[in-house]
Amino acid sequence: MTDTPARLLNLLSLLQTPREWPGSELAERLDVSPRTIRRDIDRLRDLGYPVEATKGAIGGYRLVAGAAMPPLLLDDEEAVAIAVGLRAGAGHAIEGIEEASVRALAKLEQVLPSRLRHRVTTLQAATIPLTRGDGATIDPRTLTVIAGAATGRERLRFSYRAGDGTETKRLAEPYRLVSTGRRWYLVAYDMAREDWRTFRVDRVSEPFATGVRFTPRELPTASAEQLLGHSMSRQPELDLDVTFQAPAAFVAARLPETLGAPVATGEETCRLRANTADSLEWLALRLALVDCEFTVHTPPALVEYMTDLGNRLTRAAG
Repeated sequence: MTDTPARLLNLLSLLQTPREWPGSELAERLDVSPRTIRRDIDRLRDLGYPVEATKGAIGGYRLVAGAAMPPLLLDDEEAVAIAVGLRAGAGHAIEGIEEASVRALAKLEQVLPSRLRHRVTTLQAATIPLTRGDGATIDPRTLTVIAGAATGRERLRFSYRAGDGTETKRLAEPYRLVSTGRRWYLVAYDMAREDWRTFRVDRVSEPFATGVRFTPRELPTASAEQLLGHSMSRQPELDLDVTFQAPAAFVAARLPETLGAPVATGEETCRLRANTADSLEWLALRLALVDCEFTVHTPPALVEYMTDLGNRLTRAAG
């Protein structure tokens, strides 16, 4: 093999398997001399790959942990497995790694061949991740497009559905994606409104990077997370009052901790009172998922929403 770059990539691919390679075996695999292998090992070290050599009658080489994370070479199966795992992480299946998963997924899918991207999508559609069930479902492609635009500092166009169902077209300078553990939010500068805005990503559709670059503006707060917190604190809070025809322990196990704990009113009944800024849609879903008879006393808006939802579901089933 006379093509040095191709030979180095093949050598690196071999070294990334968890074993020690005798120099003679590497030379035979790559059809070069042991001396060429030694030179190539030195080239990899110069590129930052920590290749360790062992002494002995035969001697060998193996890739070890270094001070920095070097680029990795992946075969088709490995790339698909990592992409599926990152999509699961981005979808809140694993607590605490959502944002890192999206950044890594955006980098991987940018270079993933279409045949492998199709395999990832097919496998993802055929599996059901074990999640908490209290967040909105988001197409990972939406997340990676937004993350790519934010990283590349490209203006982003997308459709946005407000809480009352109003659809608008937006042009924004994406600053950062923020995960709250239950939902994804985009912190961005809205060009039409000439102000910072936060967008729920599950309400974003048809996002695409325009290719127009921008210089990031200075945030009005110390961080994107703080800006999101201020935005969420401005949402009107609801006084929730619900009675359940089930034991308090049963209900508590099926509600998120953010709503607090229900108080037992009998052996088979309990009551939940909470102050929350959650949306009516989310509250209705979470109460229904408790899987027992219940009555909503307040807020009136939630009573009205659940009445309309019940009617829609009845019509859908009939």
